[in-house]
Amino acid sequence: MGIALTEEHRALAASVHGLAGRIAALGPPIGHLALAGQGVLGLHVPEEHGGQGYGLLELCVALEALAERRVRGPYLPTVLASAVVARSDGPKDLLGGLADGSLTAAVALHGTVRGDALLALGPADADVFLLPIGDGEWSLFERDQVDAVPFEGVDLDREICSVVGFAGTRRRPLGAVPVREVAAAVLGADSCGVAAWAVETAAGHAKVREQFGRPIGQFQGVKHRVAAALVALEQARAAVWDAARALDEPAAASAGAGREGQAASGVTDEVRLAVGVAAVLAPDAAVRCAADTIQVLGGIGYTFEHEAHRYYRRALSDRMLANDPGGWADRVAGLVLAGVRRRLEPDLPEEAQAVREAVRAEARSLLAADPGTRRDRLAREGWMMPYLPKPWGRAASPLEQVIIHQEFRDLKRPNLGIAAWAVPSIVKYGTPEQRESFLPRTFSGEIVWCQLFSEPGAGSDLAGLSTKATRVEGGWSLTGQKIWTSLAQYAHWGICLARTSPEKSKHQGITYFLVDMAAPGITVRPLKEINGEEIFNEVFLDDVFVPDDLVVGEVDGGWRVARDTLSHERVALGDSWGPGSQHTDMVEFMAGLPEIRQAQREQAGRLWAEGQAISALGLRVTLSQLSGGDTGTASSVRKLLGMRHAQAVSEYCWSLDPSSRRWSRTILATRAFTIGGGTTEVQLNIIAERALGLPRDP
Repeated sequence: MGIALTEEHRALAASVHGLAGRIAALGPPIGHLALAGQGVLGLHVPEEHGGQGYGLLELCVALEALAERRVRGPYLPTVLASAVVARSDGPKDLLGGLADGSLTAAVALHGTVRGDALLALGPADADVFLLPIGDGEWSLFERDQVDAVPFEGVDLDREICSVVGFAGTRRRPLGAVPVREVAAAVLGADSCGVAAWAVETAAGHAKVREQFGRPIGQFQGVKHRVAAALVALEQARAAVWDAARALDEPAAASAGAGREGQAASGVTDEVRLAVGVAAVLAPDAAVRCAADTIQVLGGIGYTFEHEAHRYYRRALSDRMLANDPGGWADRVAGLVLAGVRRRLEPDLPEEAQAVREAVRAEARSLLAADPGTRRDRLAREGWMMPYLPKPWGRAASPLEQVIIHQEFRDLKRPNLGIAAWAVPSIVKYGTPEQRESFLPRTFSGEIVWCQLFSEPGAGSDLAGLSTKATRVEGGWSLTGQKIWTSLAQYAHWGICLARTSPEKSKHQGITYFLVDMAAPGITVRPLKEINGEEIFNEVFLDDVFVPDDLVVGEVDGGWRVARDTLSHERVALGDSWGPGSQHTDMVEFMAGLPEIRQAQREQAGRLWAEGQAISALGLRVTLSQLSGGDTGTASSVRKLLGMRHAQAVSEYCWSLDPSSRRWSRTILATRAFTIGGGTTEVQLNIIAERALGLPRDP
């Protein structure tokens, strides 16, 4: 998806990407001036100071594209300096030169290298230096006021210097400005560009490089490595996107410090939290993706001639300059333990207000209604699944769905369970009689559903099922065994797949049935799980009769219906990571503990960053849907991230207090999360094959 999300941002990314391709081979002076000439260096600079008047988000969109082509030169510290100056209360006289390319900058980001020397991104002969002067204050210095020497870093394409001294009366004080916060977003965008190149290069190589008689991208070890790199990249993009938009928010973009609710750097704690999440995730993602690409390339990736090592070097440099991700993780933990939260809501168009007022009025009416009649109204008025067509839903557009979700937060709508996956398929493929018979009773709670898909010999390979459906008078006779059927012991009806034409190919000859769980020949045997509970079941079907009018869709066409059901399952699982296993639950639990050690705080900060980035990724998917964009494999990416995150949170919380009954249960229960609804390995296959075009297994 890229950091770019809107049509305008995607057009900007494409334009800068094309420009980067033309100037990537040029030396830094020419390339730097070419960027300035096309307005890239001034994207974020106010128009009255010679810029384009956009925000930091637009700058980050451009920086990702430049890094993907590994454009050389001092453009990154230059735009970083101008971004800081533009939002400061200090003098703005140098902004024009920074935007038009006549001035270059170096920025000291953190720490020391030797003695009291400061490490700065940018050349030692930069025209302008942005340096800390103590007590959280920053100032601009001109070249003749600074004693700087080149620093021999690992990056071969970008200059870094060591500032060993600075003085002078002509300095330009800026006050307490958010240098490190803006740098985290800028370096995060650069990291995303590096990671994007790495993923594309690894996938491209894996498609054509053959070993043992087939492309290496067909081997799951390679396929999963590249897919996991894409997942890390998308998580980093979501985090950087949110950090940049947070810094562009009015309170963060205002100059100065000391305002109510603002930190010393002039940004709010909520913005600092968003920035911290990006700083934790993006640099590490770039290093991982670049390293994995060298691994996929093999020996050629280790040669000096191949450019893979240059991207790896740049990723290492970004991580070093952004400062230790562990330190950022500790800051994130400190903020969330102090009660800071990041609001992740979509910015909606003006026409949303009229929709909101109408939906809010309905929500208030339902909230005031008698609880005994509320469910009936929710079902009758289409609020249960509002995206369904009328009369089962409200045919709600993506915009209306977002508003309904927001305005119905105080209304606890019934959890439909498996029905939430089955109902859309019945609406889409079922007969009018099936809809009239099953949907009202499902919405009212009269019918509880289960899913009879998985079999002992066909779990993730669902199309390998062997349950047989034999034609008999008036219908079909089903014989076989299903397993891992959630709540089958309580279900009234099940959605079931069975093979009606065994002579046909694997994905053909399967039919989708609605099965009465009280029918003769059905035996349900609960399975005790590792946590001692009985949610899953074995279901045996022994000549179970199913009439013709309970076939959903066409006979032998059940695979298409099943894929529709599974798509709803994956979306549902991606949205709900499991009870008591989100990053917010973790912090609530930690608040009640007497002591948290430093290492534990850092780990908590990393987990919070991962969870918040998953939420940001979900918001990006919503915004893409609102604009009519294609979300691609986003549901698989979110499901994969969410399930693993739930497990990691559970393990962490249990380690803090092994005597906790809640977390002792949850740590066991979450082991199922990366198995049900498509295992981690299946999700990685889907991402690799559909998003990256890697070859399918034979």
